[in-house]
Amino acid sequence: MSTPRIRLPRSAREGEEIEIRTLISHPMITGVGPEDERNMLAGFTARMNGETVLEYAFGNGSAANPTFVFHVRAAAPGDFEFVWTQEDGTEFRAEQSVSVS
Repeated sequence: MSTPRIRLPRSAREGEEIEIRTLISHPMITGVGPEDERNMLAGFTARMNGETVLEYAFGNGSAANPTFVFHVRAAAPGDFEFVWTQEDGTEFRAEQSVSVS
């Protein structure tokens, strides 16, 4: 599994809508094949200053290397935390900040 990749601006104007892009390399093996061992992400959560701004529960139809693109209004400086959780409870985390002027 590779390090999660995050793309968001380092700064924004107050009230500006910013685009956030996330990507994590993950095989998303459903375990349907006779020799496949299940290896799936169960969920993704994005938080800004501790408040959830996006939450997603993965299903069997989820693509490998899931990507999310979403928008958040920058009302104040933000510390973002991104968490991908596997079905076995393993978590992959990334953090970034946006300054607001």
